[in-house]
Amino acid sequence: MTTPSTPAPVLTAESPCPCGSGRTFGQCCQPILKQERAAATAEELMRSRFTAHVVLDHQHLHRSYLTTSRRPYVPETGDVAELKWTRLVVHAHEPGPKPDLAFVDFTAYFDDHGTEQALHEKSEFARIDGTWFYTRSVRTGPAPVKSSSPKVGRNDPCPCGSGKKFKHCCGR
Repeated sequence: MTTPSTPAPVLTAESPCPCGSGRTFGQCCQPILKQERAAATAEELMRSRFTAHVVLDHQHLHRSYLTTSRRPYVPETGDVAELKWTRLVVHAHEPGPKPDLAFVDFTAYFDDHGTEQALHEKSEFARIDGTWFYTRSVRTGPAPVKSSSPKVGRNDPCPCGSGKKFKHCCGR
C-alpha cells in the first residue's frame, strides 16, 4: 500500500542534527549531504544516511550505498510511503579485520501510526579510495547474549549442588 509522500522536514544549519550527535545540522550531516566534505568514519556515514532518511535525501542514500553508487540516480515515480524516522542511537563503531572495513551497531527509531518502533541493525561499511560506503546489513536485531559464566564440563561437579558429575545429573 502506498500513501502520498510526506514533505521533508525543513532543517536549517542551526537546527539540531537528526542523527543525535548533539551538534547542529550545519556542523554535522549537512556538509556530507551537500557533498562539501566526505564522511571521515563509517559512523559519520551511518549518521548521514539516517539524516538522509529523515530529510528524504534519496540521492545521498543512492551514492553512499556501494551497490548503487556507480549507477546513475533515477528518482522513484509515483507516491512512495515514507517512514517518519525519529531518532538514532549508535551502540558501537568497531573496526573490521581490515583497515578499510568497519561495523556500526545502531538502533533507528521511527513512528508507526503514533507508536515508536525500532530497527536494530549491525551494518558493514567499506572505505574505497578514501570514501566510505554502506555495503550490507550484517545482523538485524540485538546482538546474541553471551554467557559470562564458564561452561560446565561433562566431568565437572554439577552446579545444582547434588554432588554428582554434571553428565550424570543435569547434563542428561
